[in-house]
Amino acid sequence: MVVVGGGQSALAATYHLVRANRRRERPLTFVVLDDRAAPGGAWTEGWSSLRLFSPAAYSSLPGWPMPPWSGPGTPPAAHVRDYLAAFEARYALPVLRPVRVREIDASDPRAVLVRTDAGDVRARAVLSATGTWSRPFRPAFPGAEDFGGRQLHTVDYHGPAGYAGRRVLVVGGGNSAAQVAADLLLADPPPARVVWAAREQPRLLPDDVDGRALFEAATRAVAGEGPGVGGLGDVVAVAGVQHARDRRGLRAVPLPERLTPTGARWADPGGGGAREEALDDVVWCTGFRPALVPVTGVGLRRVDGHPLTRADHPTVSADDPRLLFVGYGDWTGAASATLIGANRSARDAVGHLGDLLDWPEEQAPGPGRDA
Repeated sequence: MVVVGGGQSALAATYHLVRANRRRERPLTFVVLDDRAAPGGAWTEGWSSLRLFSPAAYSSLPGWPMPPWSGPGTPPAAHVRDYLAAFEARYALPVLRPVRVREIDASDPRAVLVRTDAGDVRARAVLSATGTWSRPFRPAFPGAEDFGGRQLHTVDYHGPAGYAGRRVLVVGGGNSAAQVAADLLLADPPPARVVWAAREQPRLLPDDVDGRALFEAATRAVAGEGPGVGGLGDVVAVAGVQHARDRRGLRAVPLPERLTPTGARWADPGGGGAREEALDDVVWCTGFRPALVPVTGVGLRRVDGHPLTRADHPTVSADDPRLLFVGYGDWTGAASATLIGANRSARDAVGHLGDLLDWPEEQAPGPGRDA
């Protein structure tokens, strides 16, 4: 079989494949195809102060705990990247990179054809774990086409260098927006102005609440046992966000009604006239969509923009059991897009594969060979 992707969800799934193979007389052969040049998934990108929402002890992949983080607060992105690279090496996972998958052709009931820039692979099943980082969502916002400054997305933000003296609008109500706005406010030298704007006022979780509570709430919500994450708050108050809140007055304002050629305009809810503010940059922290490889040959039904999956196995396509999806959000399992939630959906996917496949003995696959 083929696993597409090399980040946290792909590694969690391959761990369970390795573990399942140890219990089988006829092990499954599989290969992991990653289009990145180095291990670490999307954690190799982002900005230097990007932080996990949870302590290292609660952010581990199955089988091997994340090493403790000795610095202040929760672990930074670099710590996570190094852990993922070490995890891959520890279990000698069969990752080939960089290999870009161009298409998954499921038209042949005997095998799924995975077309890549390094050759084709025939597989009995394909597990897609490509994440969302490579498909940023940029909203159609009034006046955006007329704005004369820079417009970036979270994926384009690599830290506060280059923003000194500039006037920056950060748009979004989630964790990325809060962390980017905090990163800018705490920079030395800082921008001339930082405005954080969101559709609704974001609610910071209490300082002693981290990603563990979010995972537990998401799990209860998927099981129909609670209101979900929204009942707790919107933003985890990691150390940088706390400092910016306490020392720089970090707080979101309502969204402007539109961008203008030189900035943004806010309506006055009291009827006293619109207010316009000059801006140099807009950073859209407006989320992502699943970066799914095109699937041909089978009409996958969709719901809310993503393939429909089975109720009893949320990682499995409802239309073709040979196609699996891991790590894209709650539709593939509660909190499955997080380190803390990746294990459960990965285990579910591999359990399904064990039921689906006859585990043949054959040479380790790769582009140009069968999997």
